[in-house]
Amino acid sequence: MNTRSGEWPALWALCLGFFMIMVDGTIVAVANPVIMRELDADINSVVWVTSAYLLAYAVPLLVTGRLGDRFGPKRIYLAGLVLFTAASLWCGLSGTIAVLILARVFQGLGAALMSPQTMAIITRIFPPDRRGAAMGMWGAVAGVASLVGPLAGGGLVDGLGWEWIFFVNVPVGVLAFVMAVRLVPNLETHSHTFDLPGVALSGAGMFLLVFGIQEGNSYDWSAKVWGCIAAGVVLLVVFVLYQGRMRGEPLVPLELFRDRNFSLANIGIVAIGFTVTAMTLPLMFYAQAVRGLSPTGSALLMVPMAVFTGILAPFVGRLVDRVHPRYIAGTGFALLAISLVWLSAVMTPDSPTWSLLLPSALMGVAMTGIWSPLSATATNHLAPQQAGAGSGVYNTDRQIGAVLGSAAMGALMTSRLAAEGLGGGGSSEMNTGVMPEQLHEPFSTAMAQSMWLPAAVLLVGLVASLFFARPHTQVKQPVVPESDTVDATHS
Repeated sequence: MNTRSGEWPALWALCLGFFMIMVDGTIVAVANPVIMRELDADINSVVWVTSAYLLAYAVPLLVTGRLGDRFGPKRIYLAGLVLFTAASLWCGLSGTIAVLILARVFQGLGAALMSPQTMAIITRIFPPDRRGAAMGMWGAVAGVASLVGPLAGGGLVDGLGWEWIFFVNVPVGVLAFVMAVRLVPNLETHSHTFDLPGVALSGAGMFLLVFGIQEGNSYDWSAKVWGCIAAGVVLLVVFVLYQGRMRGEPLVPLELFRDRNFSLANIGIVAIGFTVTAMTLPLMFYAQAVRGLSPTGSALLMVPMAVFTGILAPFVGRLVDRVHPRYIAGTGFALLAISLVWLSAVMTPDSPTWSLLLPSALMGVAMTGIWSPLSATATNHLAPQQAGAGSGVYNTDRQIGAVLGSAAMGALMTSRLAAEGLGGGGSSEMNTGVMPEQLHEPFSTAMAQSMWLPAAVLLVGLVASLFFARPHTQVKQPVVPESDTVDATHS
């Protein structure tokens, strides 16, 4: 099929759906304190609203790309869009925290169906000489969403209520569906085998690991909790061994990890995925519970980060072709860890607002030095026929990092609040809508101490980046997040 005349309209249609997914990954954090209060939940339960979505999003990513190859990327994209939109309506209508968490699982499944198809379709309908520009625009959508999500979430929560951060997806989803039906072409399909045992092993292992970590405090870190975590680790080890022995099409081709830079970049992307999700949770709770900021006001604390990232990204992108990746990525990881420690130091009840904006700006500078070098380094030495599978594994690892970050931060915040004398995660005080002033100091301390966890995880990414080998040839086309396995014949 000749899609040349309809390439860019198809891209805009896909970008609308992708934008909705990316916004939904950031829009909920700012609403967590309000959801916690209005649904009478504790911190651990409300963190599950994020963890459930990320878990349901991450686990199927290794196989949903192949579903698009087998049944057609447009069909799978539209199916995921319908599921995501319907689940968004369900989220908004939820009357209890348990129902909201369940609805978020279906939202995550819808996102997992959609996101690999957007990358696959762009790869197939754009010729190589225009594919870089298309991918650049597609990648810019994620950057814009990172700023729009918290701000839109704050405005909706303040003006209409937390339900509207989900209801807003319904008209957007309907419009995205109509545009995709009219503008996105039907593409040929390719047969694939599906590693269902691999999906079951990886899914069960991830669930047990995340559940054990996040619920540890609720069960006083009993033997059952440690057994759950151990079982998750064992299943994931079995999954890796199974992938190594499988013939045919494994979910994770282990030969990818023979490339040193690919292996190290995957460690780095897990670290940054962990950090981005984890650091937002204590900051939003602190801003609203202690500083008394509205959801919109608390979201504005992240604007310097997004602005500096947007300004510096093009310059750093050009440096990636000229400078050894260990210097750029290593500097980025180090600066981001410093910014989190700095933020932790100024998260006090009486610190001026401008003192919170300075480390936020440094975060933006730091993140600019992480995303692009990691993506380029991950696939630089891979053979062309491995690029699709490598990108799928890389982006799945980013989502896994985000899941673990959400779960671990939920557990740590609950633990630190209990250590400061705020049992039950401070829920009884926060659910009144106004936290007594005498509790501001212990709550601030607990949230500030929680920031040290992502700072420590970033040191792992820093060490990994320092061992990058110099690429043989520099990547000329960007590797954009959220892709999955794409058949070599597509590129």
